[in-house]
Amino acid sequence: MGFFDRLLNPRAAAPRTDNSQAQPKPAKKQDAFFLDSDTSTSLGDLSYMREAKTIRRTFPGTADSPGSKELVTEVDAMDLKVDVASEGLGGVSKTEATVSVTQGVPKPVKKTFAEPMSQQELNQRLKGSALSGVNAPAAADAAPVARKTELKPEASASKPSSAQSAAPGSIDPFRAMVRDLNS
Repeated sequence: MGFFDRLLNPRAAAPRTDNSQAQPKPAKKQDAFFLDSDTSTSLGDLSYMREAKTIRRTFPGTADSPGSKELVTEVDAMDLKVDVASEGLGGVSKTEATVSVTQGVPKPVKKTFAEPMSQQELNQRLKGSALSGVNAPAAADAAPVARKTELKPEASASKPSSAQSAAPGSIDPFRAMVRDLNS
């Protein structure tokens, strides 16, 4: 039997007898007790912790509310109470009551004028865009973005020589540039 066998399995190393297989004796039941928080010393000085402490903080004034500001709080283990909070501190806002003379008087309705529309336009709008088609050709005086599709075929038709060499690594475009420079 090796060292690790004895180390990992101590029962196997002991000689087996009939007494060793007997049931172990029940352990003595210990009485449990709990410390009161006042009698416990591991928490520290509880009377010091329970004692209320006053914390006074001062702040400089700002451009909006000049003058020094002060916040006085009283803190104990279970509670926080604000004693003094100067006007203009963050979180403390004084709401000024403003009296509105026009309160309850309704505002006049803004009138909008509809543009006159022909009967044909009205019928077209009532039908909706699903019947007329969304991708209708643009007018000649339309915006340049809408006319871009109309102008593309003309631009591609003017450069047929650049599309001749499709092989990668070809020097045909450079030859064409030299011809243009020499002529």
